[in-house]
Amino acid sequence: MMRRTVLEWESIGYGDDPADLSVIPSHLADRLAKVAAASPLAGRGGGGVLEHGRNALRARGIVGVLVAEGCSLEILPKIDAKSGGEADRIVQIRRRLVHMLALAIDIKIDVGKVAHLDWQNETLLEILIRIFSEKLVDALRQGMPRRYAGHEEDLPSMRGRLDVVRQFTKFAADPSRLACRYDGLSADIALNRIMKAAVERLTRISRSIANLSRLRDLSLAFADIATESVPALRWGDVVLDRTNARWRELLNMARLLLGKRFQTTSSGEGTGFSLLFEMNTLFEEYVGRSVTRALSGSHLNVVRQGGRIYCLEGESGGLFQTKPDILIKNGDTVVQVIDTKWKRIALQVDDKKRGVSQSDVYQLMAYGSLYDCQRLTLLYPHHAGLGEFDGIQATHRITKSDRRLETVTVDISTAVGLAERLRTLIDVVTVANATGADRG
Repeated sequence: MMRRTVLEWESIGYGDDPADLSVIPSHLADRLAKVAAASPLAGRGGGGVLEHGRNALRARGIVGVLVAEGCSLEILPKIDAKSGGEADRIVQIRRRLVHMLALAIDIKIDVGKVAHLDWQNETLLEILIRIFSEKLVDALRQGMPRRYAGHEEDLPSMRGRLDVVRQFTKFAADPSRLACRYDGLSADIALNRIMKAAVERLTRISRSIANLSRLRDLSLAFADIATESVPALRWGDVVLDRTNARWRELLNMARLLLGKRFQTTSSGEGTGFSLLFEMNTLFEEYVGRSVTRALSGSHLNVVRQGGRIYCLEGESGGLFQTKPDILIKNGDTVVQVIDTKWKRIALQVDDKKRGVSQSDVYQLMAYGSLYDCQRLTLLYPHHAGLGEFDGIQATHRITKSDRRLETVTVDISTAVGLAERLRTLIDVVTVANATGADRG
C-alpha cells in the first residue's frame, strides 16, 4: 500500500514515482478525494477535508488518516518541531497529536510503552490501533467484565423463582418443565459488545501485521459476545463501577475509533475509511483540559463551554445563546474569558492586526459585556515565527471601556511545563490588566 503524509493546509502534487514521497499518482489521489468527500466534515461542497485540484491535493484544517484502495494519506497538524530533519519533524508532530488526543479523551498512555512505538514507520491510525489493542489485551488478562442479567428458561428443575403466568399457560398440561426466572452473571453486556465492535472494525482496516495478529487474538476472546452494528450499540447501557473502572479508558478509545468524538468515519465497499479530527475542536478541548489541570487546587474555577447567556431577550425567550470556550471564575464572578483559535497569527511588523479575525474580536467584546468581564483572551497555538517564547503577544484596551483584550499564544509542541506556563499566563494577564499595559 502506498502511504503519504502531508501537513494541514499544505499540498501534495501528482506524480508516478513511488520513491518520491512528495507526490502521489493521480488515480490514487482520486480515490482519496472520494473518501474525503464522503465525510460529514467535508461540508456541503465536499471539499472541507481535501481540495481536489488539477495538479495537487491540498489538505485543509482537518487532520487524521484517509484510507482508500491501494493507498493511505495521513494529514498532520502544523506543530513546530524542536529539532531534526523532515522525518524527525513528522515523528514529533505525530507524538504530539497522539498526546493531545489522549488528554482530550481522558486516557493514560504508559511512557515506557510509548517509547517503543514505531513512530517513524506507522501512521497515526496504526499507532492508535496498537495503543487500544494493547490496553484491551492487558484489561482482559484481569478478566472480562460481567454483570448479572435476567434470564427466562424452561428447566426440568427449579432455578430462581417460578414464572407463574408462563407456567400455567405454556406448561399447564406438562408439569415436567418449570418456567424459571433467575439472575446470572453474563459477559454478553453492552460494554463487551462495544469492545467487540471496535475490534471487528479495526481488524478490517489495519494493515500492520503486529496489530492484525493482536486483533485476531482479541476476536477469539470476544467470540461468545453478540455482534451488533455500530449504530445499534447501546452506549447508555454501559455501567462502570469499582469492579470495572479500568475499562473507562478503553470505552473512551472505543468512542474515538467508532466515530463518537472529534472525528467521523465513513466506510463501505470501494470507498475506504477515514479517521478525521477537526483541529479547532481538538485544540479547544486540549487547552480546556490543560487549563483545568493547571488551576486545580487554586481559588479559581474553570468552566468549559459554559455560561450560556443569551445575546437577545424577547417575549418568546432568549435568542443567540453564547458558549465561551473557557470561563475563569472566582466564586460566581467571571474574571477571564478565553476563546481558543486554531490559527497561526502573524508578527505585528507583517500585519497590524496580526491576522486576528474581526469577527473574533466582536465575539470577545460581546462576551465581555454579557459576562461583565474585564479580561478577554484570544488564545492561539504558538509557532517559531513569533519568537522563542509563548505568552501574551499583544494587549489592547477596548474603546470606551476598561476591558482589555489580549492576544496570547501557547506552545503545544511540548507538554513539559505546560501547566506552569498556563498558570503563569493567567497570572500575567491579571498583572497586565491591573497595570494598564498596552503592547498592542
